[in-house]
Amino acid sequence: MTRVLLVTKGHPFAKDQFFNIFDHLVNDPESCVTDYTHVEQPAAQHFFHSDFSNEWDVFVMYDMPGIEFNRSEGSRGENPVTFIPPSDDFKSGVRSMVEKGKGLVFLHHALAGWPLWEEWARIIGGRFHYQPATLEGISYPDSGYRHNVTHTVEVVDDTHPVTMGIPTSFEFTDELYLAPIFEKNVHPILRSHHEFASQKFYSADLAIRGQGFSNNGWEHPHTSNAVGWVKHAGNSPVAYLQFGDGPNQYREPIFQKLIGNAISWASSNEAHDWAQQRRKDLGIFA
Repeated sequence: MTRVLLVTKGHPFAKDQFFNIFDHLVNDPESCVTDYTHVEQPAAQHFFHSDFSNEWDVFVMYDMPGIEFNRSEGSRGENPVTFIPPSDDFKSGVRSMVEKGKGLVFLHHALAGWPLWEEWARIIGGRFHYQPATLEGISYPDSGYRHNVTHTVEVVDDTHPVTMGIPTSFEFTDELYLAPIFEKNVHPILRSHHEFASQKFYSADLAIRGQGFSNNGWEHPHTSNAVGWVKHAGNSPVAYLQFGDGPNQYREPIFQKLIGNAISWASSNEAHDWAQQRRKDLGIFA
């Protein structure tokens, strides 16, 4: 029996179609999900504390907190986005929650959340940058995106519970990201055969300045081809899936299966034991 807190807002999405995935999980007799509660940012931040998170077993993040886009056409070129730091109370709450071992699942654009808080990137396993930034002492340009990429995905750990029932290789059409991933701190379970190089992507910074689908004058170093991974954060099991740009992806049985598997794994005793042992073995918080 698994109770899910589903967190959204910060990036537009087709709500009804997305929520259908979780309605199906609740009604599927083979699913472990018994119910889910949807909450939007910033109200969701109240529940990121060990004192208030007990009602749910797994937090699923499909949000993008800490980012406000300037929608005014006249000023987008000069000041397209404002980054907002999380409160000290929220940061303290997150740390206490992961020490307690709450299961965490991140989806798609959640990789961009809290750009001014590096610890959040370490919890997830990487970060998508809308503007140039420094991460773990390395300067990065803004990240890359590309919509409607049909690419081959390979399961690189077919023994992991998140990949159970998933074909060893499959084609998927979705938006992909060119962004720094902490390959040394994550355990990849899914890799893409797409080439993660600048010429295959568009600049996120140019896009939010009104120059979408452009990589003119922009370059980004090659990055990891991992599109799904698991890791620990404190004592919490963490899963990230890069899939899920829109309704076409929501309808894909493989995407639905991966979400269900990730939730089931993140709520399991096996995953919690693994996270605690991995923390001891690696000697790192996240």
